[in-house]
Amino acid sequence: MANLTDERALSQIQDSVCNRYGQASSPVSPDDRIAISKNFRAGVWPLNGLRHPAHGNLCGWYLWAGKEFSTDPDWFDVIHFAHLVEEANPCLPYLALPAGWRFLIAPNYEDVWFDESLLKI
Repeated sequence: MANLTDERALSQIQDSVCNRYGQASSPVSPDDRIAISKNFRAGVWPLNGLRHPAHGNLCGWYLWAGKEFSTDPDWFDVIHFAHLVEEANPCLPYLALPAGWRFLIAPNYEDVWFDESLLKI
């Protein structure tokens, strides 16, 4: 696998994912903020992501681990995208998909789909 901490390699991987789904790349900048669940770094699978349109100080991405989604307002923390890059997080290839897209990944499993309801926040 390519080095996900290398900006150019990551950009190529993200473009490839977007092309696979017929989407123009909508990359996240290092200073953009992403919401992640409290358990996101705990090694729990699957990893999930959904992207709303950018709002407030967030780029629209919400990432969480596990099968359950919590509505607890304290369930998410906000981090800069650059921190995920430093960690070579396995979600990185999907984070250039535009608003309205979701993914669910686990070892040897990938599901990516468009969800129009995400555009209405």
